[in-house]
Amino acid sequence: MAYFLANWMEVPTISTDQMREVDRLMVEEMGIDLLQMMENAGRNLADVARRLLCGSVSGKQIVVGVGKGNNGGGGLVAARHLHNWGANVTVLTETDTFSGVPQKQWEILQHFPVEIRFGDKALEHLENLQFGLFIDALIGYGLEREPQGWSAQIIESVNKLNQIVLSLDLPSGLDGTSGKVHEPCLRATATMTLALPKTGLAQPSAAEVTGSLYLADIGVPTELYRQLGISLSSIFVQDTSIKLEKVKLKKE
Repeated sequence: MAYFLANWMEVPTISTDQMREVDRLMVEEMGIDLLQMMENAGRNLADVARRLLCGSVSGKQIVVGVGKGNNGGGGLVAARHLHNWGANVTVLTETDTFSGVPQKQWEILQHFPVEIRFGDKALEHLENLQFGLFIDALIGYGLEREPQGWSAQIIESVNKLNQIVLSLDLPSGLDGTSGKVHEPCLRATATMTLALPKTGLAQPSAAEVTGSLYLADIGVPTELYRQLGISLSSIFVQDTSIKLEKVKLKKE
């Protein structure tokens, strides 16, 4: 399967190794740092969450599960924007210790009256809380094996609930390159992937866990993609996050 925009322009897929190179080139050659890209990702994630809740998050209960890495940092940004837009936001995290840019996003969030639950208390809170949307910012494209520990417990708990689930970049537990569905793997209502769809999302095995697929702009120029041999026209002409449709796969 491949992905097309509504106007049937084909969108190429990208491997996780290629995505790592995109991130490196953005920082080292373009001077666009990770904090900027994370802000773009989190703001778009909040916007897609708003779409899934019929255009308004005011008064809605939204739970954001965040991991320790960059994916979690994007979730922290989304939590901040959703609070500003009137949502009742609860952040679930294993720890208050992050690294690099996600730590900066964590420090920013401390200035906002967002409810935060840690570790086992987060798991208990999730099981007892009535909410309308769960945002999955647990594990990003760096997944190398099946989810472990706290993240695995969150995934298993959410899968038992009948709630709308929005995953950032990939459903946690899905291999971004091969499309292998690990156990456990979060089963999303919708997935908002970043920059370009990861090759794993186009595999038939991924269809059961990704839900509807959205693509979000994090500021990567088409000139940078050309350095990786990827020919691409401007995608985000009308919006910074767009819904994609699946069609027959054209591999890069």
